[in-house]
Amino acid sequence: QKNHLCMLKKWNLPRAICISMPLVTITYVVTNIAYFVVLTREEILASDAVAVTFGDKMLGIFSFTMPFFVACSTFGSLNGAIFASSRLFFVGARQGHLPRAISLIDVKRLTPVPSLIFMCLITLLLVVIEDVYVLINYVSFVEALFITVSVTGLLYMRKKKPHMQRPIKVNIALPIIFFVICAFLVTFPCYVSIEEVSVAVAFILCGIPVYYVTIAWESKPAWLQRSFNNFNDLCAKLFVCVPEDSHYS
Repeated sequence: QKNHLCMLKKWNLPRAICISMPLVTITYVVTNIAYFVVLTREEILASDAVAVTFGDKMLGIFSFTMPFFVACSTFGSLNGAIFASSRLFFVGARQGHLPRAISLIDVKRLTPVPSLIFMCLITLLLVVIEDVYVLINYVSFVEALFITVSVTGLLYMRKKKPHMQRPIKVNIALPIIFFVICAFLVTFPCYVSIEEVSVAVAFILCGIPVYYVTIAWESKPAWLQRSFNNFNDLCAKLFVCVPEDSHYS
């Protein structure tokens, strides 16, 4: 029974990739083909939302469904981002790179509630930026930068420790191709919009003094350490959370 479950886990991810990725790709390609078939070049260039213009032209009184379906198309990506990003903050806090309060988990559901709330607060701060295209440039550059660093580490480990046991191991060509794409996404904005890239880098660098004051600085004054401990206790009581290694979890 155990071997059977292990085999199922081993094949679940490849099946999910082989089924979902082509299906989503084909759906989006067909959708864009429909836009180009129905709309003229002038209509596409003049439209702020091509899907809405397409709906107004083809669906009539049911054109309101287009924004709804566009929103639905983001659910999968949003769901994956929430799961991945919240666990990223959670693991970072567990390793001591973020405040300890973010490493707490819910007593009943065993989910990183403080990490999710922390991620929501960061998202609300990003929404303050009025120009959505500027926001996309900021986020895209920063995300591509950190993904490039992560893939670089993966390639380094594959070269230095090729025989290390890995839960998932793909052909080396895939991470190399992915690295090239991410490197392009990092370098190209430096030529196109250097001002926005500079602001994004400045935001990243702002985290360095915060990290050293709150995390790396071990000989903190007693009053500062006491404030951090009180904040951690407040989060634990407010969200009914405990450390991951607690016997309550």
